[in-house]
Amino acid sequence: MNVSSAHVYPCQGVPALTIWQKLKLFYEGVLRNGDKRTDSWLLVYSPVPISFIFLWYLVIIWVGPKLMEKRQPVNLKPVLIVYNFAMVCLSAYMFYEFTASAWLARYSLLCQPVDYSDSPLATRMASVCWWFYFSKVIELSDTIFFILRKKNSQLTFLHIYHHATMIFNWWAGVKFVAGGQSFLIGLINSLVHVVMYLYYGLAALGPSVSKYLWWKRYLTSLQLLQFFIVTFHTTYNLFVDCDFPDSMNMAVLAYSLSLIALFSNFYYHTYLAEKKTKTA
Repeated sequence: MNVSSAHVYPCQGVPALTIWQKLKLFYEGVLRNGDKRTDSWLLVYSPVPISFIFLWYLVIIWVGPKLMEKRQPVNLKPVLIVYNFAMVCLSAYMFYEFTASAWLARYSLLCQPVDYSDSPLATRMASVCWWFYFSKVIELSDTIFFILRKKNSQLTFLHIYHHATMIFNWWAGVKFVAGGQSFLIGLINSLVHVVMYLYYGLAALGPSVSKYLWWKRYLTSLQLLQFFIVTFHTTYNLFVDCDFPDSMNMAVLAYSLSLIALFSNFYYHTYLAEKKTKTA
């Protein structure tokens, strides 16, 4: 066979795959190996649509402040009030569904494999996982509102990183593990977001209400607490024999640790360093 050895597998005579062929095989594997129950659901089957949303998100972050530079901030008070309180309702609904589905299915807090069956409870859990994923797409609006209001100081690395990565994390969650151990993340985060969007909704009502919102620091503490809980829970599952993918656990662990670092940094500079400056 007159083929260069650089293009064959050693001792086999089989043409080597190009990078693009390998990527194609990987992509086809991603499509083929997902949870068949969720394949037909919006933004789940392929990573391409959510990737386009991510790219548009980055474009908006780059172009938006430049377009708003010579314009007046947009008055979004009515929109923000409706949006934030609607997110409170959605978050409360998801918290209830995560809790009820897990309770009725007798989920274990220590080790819970994914139920891939079409039973009503398994489908109910998968459905709320999808709603949680879709809520992360909706939450990209937070960034757009900051840009339109010219609150560019809010466009921190923490804000952009958290919003941009959550859509991919939960795309993977719904695509491959819609339920099981991942339910605890959605349950806790939904509860935290009830409090968070309630805070933002009350703040949007104006100075007459915002002067009573002295508890922002405790909201940040609550956000940090959820990451510590998820970290401990995921770490435990890496060291026990549980039928839940270790690859997912490791990804969750790495992500939780990154958020602990970023939120701790935010907490320190917002509440502790500022207090030291005032007392100096």
